[in-house]
Amino acid sequence: MIETISVCILPFIIIFVLAAGIIKKVPVYEEFTEGAKDGFKVSVSIIPYLVAIIVAVSMFKASGAIELLKHFTLGIIPPDILPLVITRPLSGSAALGVFSDIVNSFGPDSYTAKLAAVMVGSSETTFYVLSVYFGSVGIKKMRYAILTGIIGDIISILLAIAVARVLFLAKGV
Repeated sequence: MIETISVCILPFIIIFVLAAGIIKKVPVYEEFTEGAKDGFKVSVSIIPYLVAIIVAVSMFKASGAIELLKHFTLGIIPPDILPLVITRPLSGSAALGVFSDIVNSFGPDSYTAKLAAVMVGSSETTFYVLSVYFGSVGIKKMRYAILTGIIGDIISILLAIAVARVLFLAKGV
């Protein structure tokens, strides 16, 4: 039943929006094309920010810094989770790639994979969000937003470790 609803909901929403526009005598097609133009302008304006993030993630991976940092986890987290901890605030797609590697390497039922899943689900791509959203509206001063985002990332990582330990290590799951 859920599958049937999910297949039907999108056409229903489209028909509802078109009908509401026609009833209110809004030029629906013209408004749609204006919105598409605005969306394209925003896309072009955030390209430099996206390129900067992609380059930063690639340089960090290529430098070998992640491998070096694995030696300093102090037993708090499995060393193989560290690449996920580092890439998650920068890029969601890179973090999903790292998560996929973790699941493929350790298996979906391993503690490492479960911890990685909790981390991916409970953290945000802070620098991506800041660069895209702030860049799209032209905000240049983002010092406090970056600090708040980093604090949020640290807290989400620590809480993910605590939750995963309670849920998956304490019960032997």
